[in-house]
Formats: sequence, structure tokens, C-alpha cells
Amino acid sequence: MSSLRCVTYGLKRTLIRIPLHSLLYISACVVVFPLFFLPPATRIERWDPNTIMYLSIWSIHFLYALYRMNWRVDGRKTDPKKRHPLEDVPIGGEEVLLTLTGIGFLFSYIFAANANLDYVQWFIRSGGNLKLAPDSRTERAVAFVRYGPLLMGGFWVYIRNAEVRRPDSWRLPKVLFSSLLTTLSFPSFLQLDGYGALAWVALIPLFSVLFRSDRKAIVFYGTVYGTYTSTLINFWLGTFSLVSLLVIILIQGAFYFLFMMVCAPLLQRVKPLYRFVLVASLFTLFEYARSSGFLGYPWGLLGASQYQWPVVLQVAEITGVWGVSFLLFLWNAALAELWTESWEESSQRVRAILFSALLVVGALVYGGWILKEDMGLWTPSLPMKGGSVRIALIQQNTDPRKDEYRKTFEVLKRLTDEVLRSKESPVDLVVWSETAFVPNLRRWSREDPEKFELARLVRDFLAYQKTLGTYLITGNDDYEIVSKAGSEEVRKNYNAAVFFAPDGSIQGVYHKNKLVPFTEYFPYEKEFPWVYKALQSFDVHFWEPGTEQTVFQHPQFRFSTPICFEDVFPNLVRKFVLNGADLIVNISNDYWSLTPVEGKQHAIHSVLRAIENRRPLLRATASGWTLYSDPYGRIQSSLPLYEEGALLVEVPLGEVLQGRVEGQTFYTRYGDWFPLWCGGVIFLLILLTVWRKTSSSPARGYHRCFLGGLLG
Repeated sequence: MSSLRCVTYGLKRTLIRIPLHSLLYISACVVVFPLFFLPPATRIERWDPNTIMYLSIWSIHFLYALYRMNWRVDGRKTDPKKRHPLEDVPIGGEEVLLTLTGIGFLFSYIFAANANLDYVQWFIRSGGNLKLAPDSRTERAVAFVRYGPLLMGGFWVYIRNAEVRRPDSWRLPKVLFSSLLTTLSFPSFLQLDGYGALAWVALIPLFSVLFRSDRKAIVFYGTVYGTYTSTLINFWLGTFSLVSLLVIILIQGAFYFLFMMVCAPLLQRVKPLYRFVLVASLFTLFEYARSSGFLGYPWGLLGASQYQWPVVLQVAEITGVWGVSFLLFLWNAALAELWTESWEESSQRVRAILFSALLVVGALVYGGWILKEDMGLWTPSLPMKGGSVRIALIQQNTDPRKDEYRKTFEVLKRLTDEVLRSKESPVDLVVWSETAFVPNLRRWSREDPEKFELARLVRDFLAYQKTLGTYLITGNDDYEIVSKAGSEEVRKNYNAAVFFAPDGSIQGVYHKNKLVPFTEYFPYEKEFPWVYKALQSFDVHFWEPGTEQTVFQHPQFRFSTPICFEDVFPNLVRKFVLNGADLIVNISNDYWSLTPVEGKQHAIHSVLRAIENRRPLLRATASGWTLYSDPYGRIQSSLPLYEEGALLVEVPLGEVLQGRVEGQTFYTRYGDWFPLWCGGVIFLLILLTVWRKTSSSPARGYHRCFLGGLLG
């Protein structure tokens, strides 16, 4: 009995000495675990990748709560001279936990939209390795049950410890606020048009945190910003495929982590007088880097947020979209420098503001002059002289993922016939979207229509196309049989655009060059077979990338058809123009996102291609934002999103010589030179920093290499 009393007394004394918020935190972790087994969670089987992710985060929370119990017992009460564990630490443990929990909740909440999709539920019932509730409402309730208590408990602990955290108690909220402002500057879940003006101040909180943090904190907060911003901007990827949202979170998080690893020592060493230029150059170069290569994904480029103000964008004909982003980064960094220090210590920082303002005003004056004169500095006047062509853009508003091919074809026919009958003047080109006509023309045109429904559908399509009396471009898929060593033959499948003449002959086929990594293309099957098989297990189907930047020859003009998100790649569209394209005609299927936000984001990025190359841009989407933009990025006409419709536009060609528009912009000629110039600026600032360091410390000597002198 005495032993039990001793244990009880010791436990009571220990609990008394534990801080109340620590005790409540660990209690919340214990209580939330049984909630996992209560409705609505028990309505579905829960042992899936989402469950594993949740239980991992819960375990980290629980272990961290146990660790925190020792702070009061072993710390300041028993030894007043002992420092609090949170004092002067670069990153608080609860900040890491809040970040992980927030990402887990966002992913689960966004991905829950798949539960309402018929084909996802069919995939689940057919034995696919995915477990979701019967509807999105239930699945989102599960996300709240799982993550809500952990988020509230972690946030409360964060608030309680704010008083001892150094050097800034609210760094994480500032970074998350910066992420939210960046997201809202684009078309978003809050405002379809976006608040583009926010881009001029969105990064001030982030940069002010980075400027006052040590290296570890810079890496952490920069990665948090990038991961959350990528997740919030790309939330619509939750319904693109079953792996795309998770892939983009992991890849973008890794990219930002590596980028901040490079940034951290530079920001620590370069003087504030030059730091704002360094930051603008670094972030511009990073935008270019994350847009390149197999994993390239130029979505959320800051310059695209300014699509509502063409006067800001005109500099893109010289620098590409990178120059517009640079101006935004520069302005934000200069204001952050001013915010970082008091006015008495900001004389040099005021110079940064003046220098940034001078560049911004210069860009605006240049853009205003271009729009006023309706001509580019490096090109002759393109619009208004010479002839024009009439092009019909068809938006059928159907989901190609459903096997309703006949129904979709009937809608396309009806909309096309209406636009052809409604005007007296002839239509020069009809444009159908990506995957508008799904059955493979090459294969099913060779099969017996009496035996196969798809063969009958292809026969009807080919017969209908001959009745149009004009040219037609449509999305389809294509293939070729390639012979390998020996007698082995391999079929290569392509996402394609097929160009028909009025007599029914095929004038050309374009194979999509840039495929979506992990969801359309994965070239490392032999190196990483387990990744390849895992992707296939989530119903991913792969294509082969095309290699040619095809330019179709119409009797009156030349045009190219970047497919889907290819129109957000500046250098790829530039190659089409270098090959002779007079018009950029994008065909896309944005229906699958199930939100107009994705279609709007896609379109505003593509509008920059018109300015960069001074070519008219036309977009025909299954249901995204079907529009016509002039060479100055001004949207002349468009269709409502997620509605059936046909948009007939008259496009002035400008001075046409043998089907080719004369003149090329500086960007078209020299490509992505501006990000490389930013790299040169970074290199010069490194040299300047090292020179100042070595000249002020001769004893350290000239034997130290410049990178070693910089990184210390």
C-alpha cells in the first residue's frame, strides 16, 4: 500500500509540474486516436496511403507531446539559470508539426473531391488500391475528424510558446500569409479573376522573415512557402489523376528545399544594399529552373498574375515572362528591406525602393507606348494590315474520360453546324479541342464498322468532316509501330492533333511534345520499375512524347497547335513560331479539373505566349477558357466556362508573305536569355561579396576559394 501511495504521490507531483498547455496537448493526442474509429470514419475502410500518412503525423505529434512534458520538470523551475528550450532556436518543433499537419489536412480535404467521381468509384469497386468514402462530403468530414484536433492542439502550443521564441515569434504565420496572398493573386477558389495587385506585396512577409533568419530557418520557411503555395494554387489537380496532387506537392516541396539550400548562405553573406537584387535574380532563375527538364512545370509563374494589365506585360516581348516576374520579385524584396529595419537605418534601403520603382515605371512606360502605337519595338505592325481569317472555336463541355463518345460527337456536330450556318461569310478553320474525338482514327478506320461501334463512329466522323466544306483540326490519339532489334515491334502511342482538308484528306498530324510527368509520361521504367508499376496501379496511362514542332499549312496562313499545358512553356511555343507559325492555336481539355479556376489559370499563363512572340493566340477547350487574344495579350472575345458554345473570331493576319508573318521579337530570336542574365548577376554579387570579405581580412588570405569565402 505504501508503494502505491508513493507512485500516486510522485505522479501527482509530476503532473502538477507539467505546464497546463503541455498536459492538454498530450491529452488531445490521446483523445483524437479513438475518434479515428468513430463515424464517419468507420463508414469506409481506412487502411490506405492516406491513413498511413495520418497515423505517421499523429505519432510524431504524440512523441513530441511526450518530449515537451520534460521541459517544465527538468527545466526552469528546478534550475532558474537553465534556458528555455525554445529560446534562440532556429525552428520550433511545433512549427514543423503544424506545417506537416496542415499539408496532410489540405491534401486529404482536396483529394476528397474524387469521391464524387463516377469513374473513381468504379476504380475503387473494381479492386483499385484506393479507399474513399462514397461521397466527398463524408470524405471531407473524415479529414476534419483526423486533423482538426491535431491542428488546434499544435496551434495552441505554438501560441503559448510565442513569448519565448526568438528572434521573431510569428515567422510561420507571416510565411503562410505570404503564401495565401500569392495564391489569391492568381485565379483562385476565392476569386475567379484573381487579385493581381496582391502580387506586388505578397512576398513582403516572406522576404522579411528570410532576411532576419539564420540558414536553417531560411531553408525551412522557404520550403514551407513553396509547398503551401504550390498546393493551394494547384488544388484542382486533385481531380486530374489519382496521383497528380501528391506528386506535385512532393516535387515542388523538394524543389523549394534545394533552392533554399542554395539561397540560405547567399542571403546571409550579401549586404542589404545588394540583397534585394540578389533575391529577385534568385527567384527568377528558380522559376526558370523549375520550368525546365522532365519535371518542368511552369505553373504559378508570378508574372502571369498580371494578365489583367497588359501594360505591365509588354516587356515580355524582350525578356519573356521572366522579366515580368523579376519586376515583381524586385519590388517585393525592396519593400521587405525597408520593412526589416527602422527608418533611421534605412537610407540604403530607400535607394533600393527608388531603383526598383525606376525599373517598374520604365516597364510601364514602355508597355504604354507599345499599346498606344499598337506595334512592337522589335517587329513591324502585325494587326490591322493585310487580310484576316475566320476561325470557329468549339467548346463541347463534355468529359472525355467518360465513354460517351457518340454523345460528345453529336454535341460537336450540332455546335459546328450552328456556327457554320449562322454566318454568311465562310469559315476558314474549325477547331475542336484536345481529345474532342476520342476513338483512334488510324486504327478504327481499318476495322469493320458492322462489327465494332468505335469503327462505326469513326466512319460517321469521316463522312461528316467531308460535309463541312472547310478545314478542321481536332484532338485525337495516334500511334506508330516501331521495329526494334530482331523481329520485335513496339507500338508508340501519342496524344495528337489531326488536320483535315475539306476533301477529307489528312494534311498533317502533330504529336504532343511535352507530356505531364508521372501522369502522361515516365521515361525511367527500367531504372525505377517499382515507381512505374505504382503509377499504373493508380490507373495512369502513358504516352510517348513527339519530337517535331509541327507547323500546319493552311492556304491563307500557317499555324501550330500546342496541346493542353504545352502553351505554358515559353520556349516550346517560341520554337513553333521560329518554324513559321503565324497563329498559335492551343487545344486543351480542362473539363477534368471540375472547376473553372484551372481553366482560368491555364489561359492566363498562355496569354503571355502571344506577347512574347507577337502572334495571335486562340484556345479551343473541352471546357476551360475558350478565347481569342491579340498579339498584345488583350483578350478580344471568349466563351463562359463550363458551358456549351462556339466562338467565331476574325483574326487579322498582318503583312503576310507566302503564308508567313514577317518579323520576330527579341524573345523569339534569343529565347530565355533573361534568366541566364539573372544567373550572371548572382555570380557578380558573389564575387563582389568575396572580394569585400578577403580585402577586409588579409590574414585569411587569397588562398581561400571564392565559394569557400562566401559560404564560410
